[in-house]
Amino acid sequence: MEKTIQAASNGTAADTYTTAAQQHVEQLRAMRATLPNFTLPETADARRRLAAVASLPPAFVEIVAMAIKNNPPLEQGSPGADLIRERMAYAAAFEAVADEFEAMGHFLRHSITAARNQAGTAALTGYELAKRLAKQPGHAGLVEYVADMTRALGLRERAAKSKATRKRKKEEAGAGHTTATPPHP
Repeated sequence: MEKTIQAASNGTAADTYTTAAQQHVEQLRAMRATLPNFTLPETADARRRLAAVASLPPAFVEIVAMAIKNNPPLEQGSPGADLIRERMAYAAAFEAVADEFEAMGHFLRHSITAARNQAGTAALTGYELAKRLAKQPGHAGLVEYVADMTRALGLRERAAKSKATRKRKKEEAGAGHTTATPPHP
């Protein structure tokens, strides 16, 4: 973990990571041209609109393809049995590629979260150390840093909001439990 954090603090790691990320994006986009039948959706809901017919049972699609192949009148108005079978073969084969892309995306998101966790852990450790040192003689210069860190974390605002919420709830609870006292004769 130290090596990763040290690499990020030398000023060039961010540029290196940005460049590497850009290269990966370019490679992924270039890969589009190598995928057969790859299309971009025309609208935001295009996949949803295609899903009902796309989820027909493969056995049904094959029976229709067989009927088209063996009955010439059915070929009229149809793309043909061979094209139907080719599209089903494509879908079956490239489903694994889509699964791998999704898994890779999941693993990359995990890696990103792990990196943020490592950086956050180091930052919290530095924050705690700075708070302790700021209270000791000879480290007065850290007081402003600690104040900035606390502000950046939003701790004071959260604490103030939490305190105000507790006070409001206590007042509401107290106001709700008033009982009327009978008048004295």
